[in-house]
Amino acid sequence: LLDVPQEVLVERVTGRRTDPVTGKIYHTKFAPPEDKEIESRLVQRSDDTAEKVVIRYKEYQAHIKAVRSFYEEKIITIDGSKDKNDISDDVIHSLARVLTKRHIKKAPKLIIAGAPASGKGTHSEIIKKTFGVIHLSTGDILREAVRDGTELGLKARGFMDAGQLVPDDLIISAVCDRLRQKDCLEHGWLLDGFPRTGAQARALTEQGLTPDSFVLLDVPEELLVERVTGRRSDPVTGKIYHIKFSPPENDEIASRLIQRSDDTEEKVKIRYKEYLSHVDAVKSLYEDKIINIDGTVEKSVIWDNIINSLTAALSK
Repeated sequence: LLDVPQEVLVERVTGRRTDPVTGKIYHTKFAPPEDKEIESRLVQRSDDTAEKVVIRYKEYQAHIKAVRSFYEEKIITIDGSKDKNDISDDVIHSLARVLTKRHIKKAPKLIIAGAPASGKGTHSEIIKKTFGVIHLSTGDILREAVRDGTELGLKARGFMDAGQLVPDDLIISAVCDRLRQKDCLEHGWLLDGFPRTGAQARALTEQGLTPDSFVLLDVPEELLVERVTGRRSDPVTGKIYHIKFSPPENDEIASRLIQRSDDTEEKVKIRYKEYLSHVDAVKSLYEDKIINIDGTVEKSVIWDNIINSLTAALSK
């Protein structure tokens, strides 16, 4: 069920125009014509007025509740006022989530791993949307423990306030405690980038916390370098851009973008070597759980591969 407020519907319809020569549909705001010649010949349908949109909307509202009442347990409500690409993603992943539940009988326990900038965070969001799991990183877990004032959180805070790394034993204890909480037991969990070392993976296994599937993103070093060194952030909005893959909308934004001090080729290569020094030890504990994903292809292809592979693995 696409949920769009009346004012958005009015704006969409009243700005709609048709090219009588080609039949192509334009919009004066969202999809303007390519040139003045096309613009000069565009026409508006006689019923694309605010008054008639409001009449049709009231007619829709008069009947939709009765229709919904027959499908209460089946309804997926989608915010239809967002960008069309976001709407498409929401529809696809909401439907996938419903359909996968028919085949998956238990709460999934998942790990996603990969080198820095391999896309773990981005792809974790899709897994979360599709399978309904609790998405967790060690940073999230530690900050939550500190905020809640738990014994582990107070110990971790001492190291964090001093600018020191939190010891492995505290991290592992915090992760294990979090995975045993009610929401993780009911909905399942997705660990993002943890365990990073063989010792951490063994500690989880000793605590009886083993994943059903281990998603491993494979991205070569040269692509990781390109992704990271081209990354920029807008200090005004906080939005992340990339000079090649996702450039800023205009020169004003471009002029104020900044680069993180550790987003350099040298530091990416150091982090990548650190990742390589541990990943084989982690993999050795999950050999029968590994799902290898090519992280170099189009994002939509990666999502399809992850969802299909996880659905197949979790349905066994």
